[in-house]
Amino acid sequence: MTYFASDSIGWNPASTDRILLAGDEAALPTIRTIVATLAANARGHIFIEVASDAEVGRIDAPGRFSISWLVRDRGQQLQRSVDAWLSEMLPVSGVEDHTVYAWIAGSGSARVLSSN
Repeated sequence: MTYFASDSIGWNPASTDRILLAGDEAALPTIRTIVATLAANARGHIFIEVASDAEVGRIDAPGRFSISWLVRDRGQQLQRSVDAWLSEMLPVSGVEDHTVYAWIAGSGSARVLSSN
C-alpha cells in the first residue's frame, strides 16, 4: 500500500479523528518536532522502527497518543505495523466515516486517509 506521493511534509491535520506518525530512527527529530506542535487533546499513534533495544527512547506526546517502538532485531517491521493499525482505524464496513491524518517518513507529504 502506498500512502504518499510528494516530497514535503505539508503538515495540516485540521479536523481528523486521529493522527499517525511513523518512521525509523532517522525520522525521530522530525517526529519530535511534529509532536511538539500537537494540541493537548490530539489523539493518535506513533510508530518508530529502530535497530535494537538500545535505541528505544522516550517521546513526550499528548496523553491520548500511543507510541510503539519496533525493534528490527526482533523482526518487528514498520510497514506491517502501520498497515495493521490503519486497517483497524479505517474500517471499510463501518457505519461512520473515519479519518486519519498520516505522515510516514520517506513517503512524502502528510495527508488525510479516510474509511469512506
